[in-house]
Amino acid sequence: MARKAPSKARKVPLPPFLSNPFVLALAAVAAVFAVAIGVATLTGGRSGGERVQQASVQQSPAQPAPPQQAAVPPAPPSLPAAKAEAPAPAQHAADGPEHAVPEKPAQAETRPPATTVAMLPPPVPPAQPPVQAPSGNAALWRRNALPAEVPQGRPIIAIVIDDMGLDRKRSSRMAGLHGPLTLSWLPYARDLSAQSKAARANGHELMLHMPMEPSVKADPGPNALLVSLDKGEIVKRFRAALDSFDGYVGVNNHMGSRFTADRAALAPVLTELHRRGLLWLDSRTTPNSAGIGLAQELKMPWVGRDVFLDNVETVAAVKAQLTKTEQVAKRQGYAVAIGHPHDATIEALASWLPDVQKRGFVLVPVSAVVRTHHAGG
Repeated sequence: MARKAPSKARKVPLPPFLSNPFVLALAAVAAVFAVAIGVATLTGGRSGGERVQQASVQQSPAQPAPPQQAAVPPAPPSLPAAKAEAPAPAQHAADGPEHAVPEKPAQAETRPPATTVAMLPPPVPPAQPPVQAPSGNAALWRRNALPAEVPQGRPIIAIVIDDMGLDRKRSSRMAGLHGPLTLSWLPYARDLSAQSKAARANGHELMLHMPMEPSVKADPGPNALLVSLDKGEIVKRFRAALDSFDGYVGVNNHMGSRFTADRAALAPVLTELHRRGLLWLDSRTTPNSAGIGLAQELKMPWVGRDVFLDNVETVAAVKAQLTKTEQVAKRQGYAVAIGHPHDATIEALASWLPDVQKRGFVLVPVSAVVRTHHAGG
């Protein structure tokens, strides 16, 4: 029996609203919005790290998300910036160790600035400068000293004549006496080098007679040392006087009753003497002189005047003072007398000098007194 052929499928007619073009357009728009919402949901579900990675990969300007995600990357760069600030405490400790000490007390011993300050030696006091000795490790006063023998058990006498050089006639007469005498020259005398060399050749020792301020109204001469001067000017004037001639063993004061009593003013003078290796003879024009005390502190060679010969300018008065000088020498083993190139002094010395040894004394330059009694350190 013959099989019937299958019948064709019947077309189901669409509802009328589906065949409407307006309805189809709305359906298409709805489908697009559904897809967009789905994409947004999927994108929002990703992690923050994926968003950063997606922003770095997708360079298309059509995506609206990358411009908003571009503000996120500054957060990661901020981490290395925070790491760069970590060494700041070490730099603070180096630049300001005083602030780092409370925070890290253990590092106090390793701080270079604090160690350097702790190891600095104390400054050398002005009253104890290093001795600048001449060649041969001998002080200058010893090199310039007049050779003299000092017998044991006999008192020695040194006669010092101040104010040498101004009155050339009387200075020459004094230098012509039998010595040894110690002749102290004013630095402002004329032809000082020639006068002093002639006296040294005649067997006398030399000194510098430095003008210093007196306590009375008297003129000590040009470029005198005054208490009103600052230290720099005092040293400047003193050095100029020291350089006026050479061959001397030391310095004593011309006048200076006010200046030598001022310890602060006198200190740089003796410091300079000590530095040059010279001795100090304190004329003791005032009982308040600080000269000997300073010299002892400096451990430098020094001596003080015992007798003034010619406060009264007569031959008899000078001879009486020479007798007093002998008495002092017997008592303490030595004596230093100071006179001046006056006529009375020259005449009295001319008669006293030849017989001094017969009376049991030894006439010596002032350096011999210093060498045997006050050579310092």
